[in-house]
Amino acid sequence: MRVAIIGAGITGAACARLLARAGYDVTVVERGAVAGGTSASCEGNLLVSDKTPGPELDLAVDASVRWPLVARELHDELGPGFPSIEFEPKGGLVVSMTPEGAEPLRAFAASQRAVGIHAREIATDDALELEPHLSREITAAVHYPQDAQVQPVVAVEALLASARRAGARVMTSTEVVGSLHDAGGRMAGVSTSRGDVHADLVVNAAGPWAGEVAGALGLSLPVLPRRGMVLVTTRMPHRVFRKVYDADYVGATQSGDADLQTSTVVESTAAGTVLIGSSRQRVGFDDRLDVDVIREIATKSLRLFPFLEDMQVLRTYGGFRPYMPDHLPVIGADPRVPGLYHVTGHEGAGIGLSVSSAEILLALMNGTTPPLDPAPFAIDRPTLTPHLQEVAS
Repeated sequence: MRVAIIGAGITGAACARLLARAGYDVTVVERGAVAGGTSASCEGNLLVSDKTPGPELDLAVDASVRWPLVARELHDELGPGFPSIEFEPKGGLVVSMTPEGAEPLRAFAASQRAVGIHAREIATDDALELEPHLSREITAAVHYPQDAQVQPVVAVEALLASARRAGARVMTSTEVVGSLHDAGGRMAGVSTSRGDVHADLVVNAAGPWAGEVAGALGLSLPVLPRRGMVLVTTRMPHRVFRKVYDADYVGATQSGDADLQTSTVVESTAAGTVLIGSSRQRVGFDDRLDVDVIREIATKSLRLFPFLEDMQVLRTYGGFRPYMPDHLPVIGADPRVPGLYHVTGHEGAGIGLSVSSAEILLALMNGTTPPLDPAPFAIDRPTLTPHLQEVAS
């Protein structure tokens, strides 16, 4: 079976590796460079701490089990000469900075513990022992040992290197401009700027651009770009040891508001830089630098880690997350066109959820039992159907 995967970010790479290793004849089509979009403009988080109980959290838990295995497999397969994907199961710490924010954080953690998440409420002194440079003004803290991190660009390159070893091909600088169909209307491949790519199955894994790709294929898909910005400091001795964020971050991830929202997220990289976020804003694909957003992110970060006031910002970058109006990704077949699948809409969780999303895709293609119930991620789910109609109209 020939499969054309549109998109060479983390989701497309994870799907390419899994399908190629399962015996599919895989071609990845990417209009730009490998990991040139969202995967190059994020922190590489693998989180359970920011997700409410439900299908997305279930997917994150499954992914938290798979990522250590994938990291080990990639290291063993590609050898020490290939750069490390920097998989680090360092855990996360979520804190409240106000008296009124303490109880909602505790209640959120309790709801996660009820479904099996390791969300350990700890005292302020214990939080300061984990993060000695954290502000002493925190009012509540929850430790999440299941949170982890990877270097996202290297992870994409490693997944694709593994896929190539299994026979996959990757076509960069190749834009999808249309679809191919057989006499019965089934998808038979895609037309690209470099000619036709014939395939028995087509996977739209184009992240924030999946809506545009769907349009090129003659369909509607209500995935929208949600812009976020990150600040990067110069290198320093490690003073932040986990992913640490204000409890406001959870509300920002689940909000459907198009206006600017910022919340404090701070973490170190293996190289010694500190990543500071985050923002969410629906402004289309406008990638212009916004100094006001940067200022707001920087100011809020000082409440969590006062020492950052003396640190120098090396650079800033922004990227677009694939936002879905009901806050769940689309994973599975498109009932409107046989042979077409979508794997997109993970918003800021795509790095973490990619490997489990690929497992669901493979099971659906093979007709085997997926690791999780795929119904909540179906394109024709009740919570998404009205938005499909809106886009179509």
